[in-house]
Amino acid sequence: MDNPIQLPGYRQSEYLLVVSPHEELKNKILHVKEAFRDKYKTSMQATKPHITLVKFTGLQMMEERLVQRLHIISMGTSPFKIDLKDYGSFPTHSIYINIITKNAIQELVKELRSARRLMKSPDNDPHYIMEPHISIAMKLLPWQFEQGWLEYSHRHFSGSFIADAMLLLRKREGETKYQIVQRFEFMNLPVSTMQGELFV
Repeated sequence: MDNPIQLPGYRQSEYLLVVSPHEELKNKILHVKEAFRDKYKTSMQATKPHITLVKFTGLQMMEERLVQRLHIISMGTSPFKIDLKDYGSFPTHSIYINIITKNAIQELVKELRSARRLMKSPDNDPHYIMEPHISIAMKLLPWQFEQGWLEYSHRHFSGSFIADAMLLLRKREGETKYQIVQRFEFMNLPVSTMQGELFV
């Protein structure tokens, strides 16, 4: 059966809402990712390191309202410190850098659930990441995971940064890379001033 013709507003895009480390730490993590890729011959591109908060497929027509809602949420959020330490794994397929200060991130993710309606598409619900991490390698073959985890479970990593903003990234159909839609600064403003707008 042919796909129905999609009207522009009903086109779907893939979105990520992420927090990014500062440049120096980002480069340090990128070196780790590239070293893993080169040693274990993974096919994945070494993408820019980030912590994913929400992953979703959304309708283009909702993007403007979503941006407004995220702006309100970020205005009420305080900047917070994120500490990274050593490595963890999702057995059989992924290796990542551990985040040991999870509370503030988890609180933010809970807050983002209030925008769920704007992050939905007819066939997809948003995926909220309650176990924050920074991926080093994903979708590994069994041998890549076994050998890689044997090595990285004994390796050390440490770093920290202040999360003072989140980024909304979008990948449209046919595109291979995510583009930045908007940066939302964490402003720590009293939420009472914005409460009325939250229920628009």
